[in-house]
Amino acid sequence: MSAASLTPPCHRDTGLALEAITLVRGHTPVFEDLTLHLREARIGLIGDNGAGKSSLFRLICGLDQPQAGRVVLPQGDNAVGMMFQNADEQIIFPTVEEELALSLHHLKLSRRDAQLRVRDWLAARGLGSWAPRAIGSLSQGQRQHVCWLALMLASHRTLLLDEPFASLDLPSQALLRRDIAQAPAQIMVSTHVLDHVRHFERVIWLDSGRVRQDGSGPEVCAAYEADVASRTAPTH
Repeated sequence: MSAASLTPPCHRDTGLALEAITLVRGHTPVFEDLTLHLREARIGLIGDNGAGKSSLFRLICGLDQPQAGRVVLPQGDNAVGMMFQNADEQIIFPTVEEELALSLHHLKLSRRDAQLRVRDWLAARGLGSWAPRAIGSLSQGQRQHVCWLALMLASHRTLLLDEPFASLDLPSQALLRRDIAQAPAQIMVSTHVLDHVRHFERVIWLDSGRVRQDGSGPEVCAAYEADVASRTAPTH
């Protein structure tokens, strides 16, 4: 079964939106009067470096505050979770089980109960041996996987994944693609590897903080590829 066929169907009202957003970082404008209603189950973000992909995620998570406009989030606690490009900027605790237990804080479990739940959950995924491992003993790709496991365990309604495949080997990429396809949460993926989002129901192409194109994955990815080919073609 293909990743595309596993993707949840769906237009649904997640309540996630950016309304007339203006964001300036220092003296550099990032977004000006940007409005997006983000309802689809799977949304890809593509574009050149500096297009605004990470800034969009930071706005949604509240890490950046706009100078104008507002970010509307899904109702309820634990609404949005984000995986950063660099796992070392995200991981806090020294062992895998401690880091994952943090994802259960909203359940107000005792430390022992949280630890047991994490161990059982890892064992069910065939990763029981990871629980006591020191984060420092993991490869960069494995640390990235820990960040993804933490997001899944936390049961956020919306997940923001910023270049989630960058540090992963091919088997790990395949597993992440499967998890993304099967997860019940709404997922937004920012990536330079278009094949990871080409099958998504919606892809947004950002260009210097503006929406250059917004539509189905195959259509928008093809348009971006054509634009890149045109810009990088040899001149005579």
